[in-house]
Amino acid sequence: MKDANCGYCMRGELLDAFGIVICELSVSTLILFKEQSHPGRCIVAYKDHVSEIVNISDEERNAFFADVNRAAKAIHAAFHPDKVNYGAYGDTGCHLHMHLVPKYKDGYEWGGVFAMNPGKTLLTDEQYAEMIEKIKANL
Repeated sequence: MKDANCGYCMRGELLDAFGIVICELSVSTLILFKEQSHPGRCIVAYKDHVSEIVNISDEERNAFFADVNRAAKAIHAAFHPDKVNYGAYGDTGCHLHMHLVPKYKDGYEWGGVFAMNPGKTLLTDEQYAEMIEKIKANL
């Protein structure tokens, strides 16, 4: 099931506006979030256009969280954050996904309120490619 207005479903310029596909996981897609105020920030987006975790089977939910765990381990290994925060939002874009937001004690927003898209840190194509390779090397 796909939604023509959803970047996770349709990819292309809808997804390009905020993310870069890293790879496919077992039941989801791992995406590098372009805004990198939190170095290593990624999104794990479920393969189908469903809004809620209660809309998938227990088996699919377990596989989704295994993908989230796999991505989190790669982020920890690649970037050594002090903490990874996990956020599942979707008030306007109703596609099941989870933000993995690395936090660093000496970094942006440590101990503060999380801004969804602070718009402060965008990288070059080469820097994005380097981050993606670091993550892939640790998957």
